[in-house]
Amino acid sequence: MARKLIIDTDPGVDDAFALALAALSSEVDLLGVTTVHGNVPLSATTINARRILALCKRADVPVAAGAARPLVHRRRKEAGEVHGADGLSGRSAALPEPSRPLDERDAVTLLADLLEAADEPVTIAPIGPLTNIAALLAAHPAAAAKIERIVIMGGALGHGNTTAAAEFNIWSDPEAAQRVLAGDDAPCVLVPMDLTYRCAVGAAWLDELDSSGPIGAALHALTPDYREHYRGALGWDGMVIHDAVAVAEAIRPGTLRTDRVPVQVECSFGPGRGATHADRRLPALRASTDAPDAASDVDVAVDTDLDALRALLLDGLR
Repeated sequence: MARKLIIDTDPGVDDAFALALAALSSEVDLLGVTTVHGNVPLSATTINARRILALCKRADVPVAAGAARPLVHRRRKEAGEVHGADGLSGRSAALPEPSRPLDERDAVTLLADLLEAADEPVTIAPIGPLTNIAALLAAHPAAAAKIERIVIMGGALGHGNTTAAAEFNIWSDPEAAQRVLAGDDAPCVLVPMDLTYRCAVGAAWLDELDSSGPIGAALHALTPDYREHYRGALGWDGMVIHDAVAVAEAIRPGTLRTDRVPVQVECSFGPGRGATHADRRLPALRASTDAPDAASDVDVAVDTDLDALRALLLDGLR
């Protein structure tokens, strides 16, 4: 039986790949998509998500717009310099126009309604800032009983990408991330950029996607600005499709190897704001010291079979 899945997203090039991976998969029942502020403003993330679903011929999937800003403090920047001004290297308008209207419900209401109607547990894959998910768990606590796992792309165990300490999704709304990761509402899997960077794809992979058919070619056409950014970030011709790594785990549990450790998010206004602190000390050492009350156990993805993962992504997208 197909696994029930909801994606919360802020497309973004890697989000577009991740959403297409889920929309095309026969292994999941994609119940809905919710959008959030992030890589570009909410209006752009919402139309981008709807156009990607139209590309994949998934007019059956409802899309609802969510939070246009973080829970508490406004952000200082978005990521247009990475993804292009429209989030998709300036090529969003080249995608098919959606035939299904935007859902009249807000994202949190759609999430709550889909969970309430589900006859089995649902996986949620938030691949942008966690504002919508934090609001859901706060406003609809009973909904957590219907959540099988929350598979999150975000965080950094080493250095960040938006600041020296913080990864973009978590940095965009640290208070929301702390609410979700430390709330103990539902089991969380955190897929940090330390692992997603190792899963980067190169020119040959991208060329094969481009030649695979209309959908692969359309996805490939969204990558120029993003790929140019990663030529500098990686030092070679390739790019990191962070969110698709997390969605691969959401679709097929066990794709990534995880360690269960306490995690908390730095919500101060110092240089560490948005940092993800994972306590990877041995359990005996953790037990012998004072553990912070704000940390909860999270399954943190630390490894995978890189070749197998890249093959899974390519097969799923073509």
